[in-house]
Amino acid sequence: MCKTRCVNTVVEHPAVHATVAAVWRKESARIVATVARYVRDIGVAEDLAQDALIAALEHWPRDGLPHNPAAWLMTTAKHRALDHLRHKQMADARHGDLASDQQAMHAHRVPDFSDGLDEARENAAIGDDLLRLIFTACHPVLAPQARVALTLKLLGGMNTAEIARAFLTTETTLAQRIVRAKRALAQAQVPFEVPKGAELSRRLGAVLEVIYLIFNEGYTATSGADWMRPALCDEALRLGQLLSEIAPGQTEVHGLVALMAIQASRTAARTDGEGNLVLLAAQNRARWDQRLIQRGLRALEQAQVLNQPLGSYRLQAKIAACHARAAHVDDTDWPHIAALYGELMQVAPSPVVELNRAVAVGFAEGPAAGLAVLDPLLCDRALQNYPWLPAVQGDLLEKLGRGALARAAYGRAAAMTTNEPEKRWLLQRIDAIGD
Repeated sequence: MCKTRCVNTVVEHPAVHATVAAVWRKESARIVATVARYVRDIGVAEDLAQDALIAALEHWPRDGLPHNPAAWLMTTAKHRALDHLRHKQMADARHGDLASDQQAMHAHRVPDFSDGLDEARENAAIGDDLLRLIFTACHPVLAPQARVALTLKLLGGMNTAEIARAFLTTETTLAQRIVRAKRALAQAQVPFEVPKGAELSRRLGAVLEVIYLIFNEGYTATSGADWMRPALCDEALRLGQLLSEIAPGQTEVHGLVALMAIQASRTAARTDGEGNLVLLAAQNRARWDQRLIQRGLRALEQAQVLNQPLGSYRLQAKIAACHARAAHVDDTDWPHIAALYGELMQVAPSPVVELNRAVAVGFAEGPAAGLAVLDPLLCDRALQNYPWLPAVQGDLLEKLGRGALARAAYGRAAAMTTNEPEKRWLLQRIDAIGD
């Protein structure tokens, strides 16, 4: 079934399952995208990729871990696609005339995976496949939220619970949305391609939202033992760069690239030597990646040269640039950042943006002013399960010397979060305040 050699050792099942989960998280998007290029159906492609995952769970505990687990999964998924296309061709031959058979054979040509050159071309095409996958999942036949949810599921390797947290919705609602989205794409026979011209512009907004959500999941993981998943940040940056090359006249594309690059520059400073999180105000800015900062500032300049109206990503990039230009937290132009968040609330209003404005106002005008901005959000149902709402409240209360209330707010935040470093930081804040 798979030509990848396996290690001839016995491995405990829990270790195998952990390896499978880790590899799948990293490689699932590439596998689904590659298979989708052959079968031209995202739902079928995901099913075939899942078949490869099941095969790994069956074979690896018995045969040992492959030398290259990712290649094993990819090759197995391709062979599943090969079997699927052969069965489809036989079905077409039984139920159609010769002309329709030939048309089907052309549309669903069976790839030859035995050719090493084909394999090399496969590897070179994966980036394009991922881009096709995003645009296909973001087709207008789907509602905006369904486009984002489906693409994030396919490209981010995230489960429905994690995506539901990102959407501030329930897991059941999110799962139903994804199932309906895949069914709608199949029924509409949406082509697996990157659109051009006006169609590209029409579908760009949803694609940008997807890429930024992928980046955010990498920048601050919604759950698990890791504070960050840098591979997802790298993937989002790469996809953003691809978009900037095919849509160079779109200011929001450059704005998103600028925003992600500047935020990603802080990666090394966001944790200490023990893996504990370090928030922006306490970070050692000497550890910020100047190469990424310069890349972000150049992208922001490209966006400004286009002289188009300010959009949400360009505004967020301008905020990130304010932080990047400050050598020390005390040098930060907080009034300007608060004003930019005010503009962002006009362009793309959301409770999370307003929460960030409360933080900026707290630095610019004092914690009492920040609390005044934050207080109305405490009744916002969209943020009822968002741990950073009580976390910010706790920080502002702590600065005002209201320790008991701060402890309670941090406790509510710790009870909400499913990210272990985040929970540790919140519990440390509680301990630091004392009784």
